Amino acid sequence: MISPVVNVHKRENVMSQDMEELTALNRDYVASVQNCDVKRFDQILAPEFYCSNPDKTLVDRAAFLEQTARPIAIRNLREHDVIIRIMGDFAIIHAGTSYTTGDGQQATGRYTDCWAKKNGRWLAVSAHVSR
Repeated sequence: MISPVVNVHKRENVMSQDMEELTALNRDYVASVQNCDVKRFDQILAPEFYCSNPDKTLVDRAAFLEQTARPIAIRNLREHDVIIRIMGDFAIIHAGTSYTTGDGQQATGRYTDCWAKKNGRWLAVSAHVSR
């Protein structure tokens, strides 16, 4: 029989590893938006992914990848005040953003991304972006 203390430590190690993975994936996600990196998004988006865009449209994975391939006007996109909540094989990431608009103005926004752990890999299943 495994002692409860060992199980607690195992769980803490898994949670710590998940937190590290999700932190890195969050950075990848933001960088992929800035760099129009369709290839990276193709790796980290679940087949059932949907995104609520700032213009109030809802797009599925295919439309999101098409949208990502188009050049964006914003630059210097940065995330801040990141909160990662892990609930078993599901996680929610909340964060603020700052960026420079196409006409040089400083602007801010927020996003909430939902991730699911499938076959040992975290994949984004949903995103909601506001500006």
